[in-house]
Amino acid sequence: MAKLRLDADDDLREIRASAERVARERYEPKAAQWDLERTPFPHEERRFLGELGYLGISLPEEFGGAGAPLSQALVVIEELARVCRPAAFQVFEANTGPAQVVALIGTDHQKKNFLPDIVSGAKTMAVAISEPDAGSAATDLTTKATRSDGNVTVSGNKRWISNGSEADVYLVYSRLSDAPGSKGIGAVLVEADREGVSYGAREKLMGFRGIPSADVYFDDVVVPAENIVVEAGGFKSLFGAFSIERLGNATMSLAIGQEALDRTTDYVQERMQFGKPLIEFQSVQMMLADMILQVDAARLLRDRAVANITDGLPDPLEVSLAKCTANEMAKKVTDMAIQLHGGNGYTEEFGIERLHRDSHGWALAGGTPTMQRTRIVSELLGRSFNQRA
Repeated sequence: MAKLRLDADDDLREIRASAERVARERYEPKAAQWDLERTPFPHEERRFLGELGYLGISLPEEFGGAGAPLSQALVVIEELARVCRPAAFQVFEANTGPAQVVALIGTDHQKKNFLPDIVSGAKTMAVAISEPDAGSAATDLTTKATRSDGNVTVSGNKRWISNGSEADVYLVYSRLSDAPGSKGIGAVLVEADREGVSYGAREKLMGFRGIPSADVYFDDVVVPAENIVVEAGGFKSLFGAFSIERLGNATMSLAIGQEALDRTTDYVQERMQFGKPLIEFQSVQMMLADMILQVDAARLLRDRAVANITDGLPDPLEVSLAKCTANEMAKKVTDMAIQLHGGNGYTEEFGIERLHRDSHGWALAGGTPTMQRTRIVSELLGRSFNQRA
């Protein structure tokens, strides 16, 4: 399968080879146990990734990063995610998540204050958008950030927060004015050690088991006004930057599908039934061909979106096409991998069921395939659609 995965230049090939070694040698032996025990990714391992330079690949050099193209970070995310999604998540959050939002549209003070610790692995940052009554309908959020005497008081409840209760800083989407819908929404950085920050019980999810998820409560949390990243009315700029996170999400799904495909390709050539390898059966060939088609289609769409990045931001239509395709591909390809592994695919020993469980999580995160389809039509036609009753 490697011949279908052609990197654009020598730098990418070298980065992929290095990340693959780290993934296979350091994290593959631990990933299954961490998943079984729902172990959050250890802090010392995050700092190790920082020492390798993985947490700052696409962050600015002046704050400790490498200032490299996003494509390099995505290669690392992919290779780590093939064997250990919690490890890849650290690189994902730093390079394509909320830290990247701060790097792109934050103030100089915010960049100096937060990015160096993200790059080193000393701290991690999570994005807090969803609420109990505002999931896909993100503009229904009610969390408020109220200005007073040079400070901002944040009040509200966020739900389905990846790295919730684990992160050191939260990029909190909030209402900074009384304007309706998206017009009143901006974002503010809230440090986890501020008085009034608390958490619900960690969710017991089907997948994502080494990536904690929990409600985050902000009970009149006071932060300085200089922590405001985007003022009210800046929702569009926030979601423009969020397109980068969706590329990271698509890459996570791509990694899962590629790993399931590669493992299955090896398995059907080795596994004997009725006196011959499984690959000799035409029905197996048809399923394997479908897996190859879907993985490669997702890769090409993701790569096109990356190649066409302008001024740091990808085209939202291309991102939605890539994310929707990759998310659905990962679910389907891992399901076919389970079928082609037979009973072995249903055991924890072979790791295919873990790939399948995690594939569903990435399809839910960052905008479901259903919502991406709406965005695809909206972006194509250059108009919005009112989904409300």
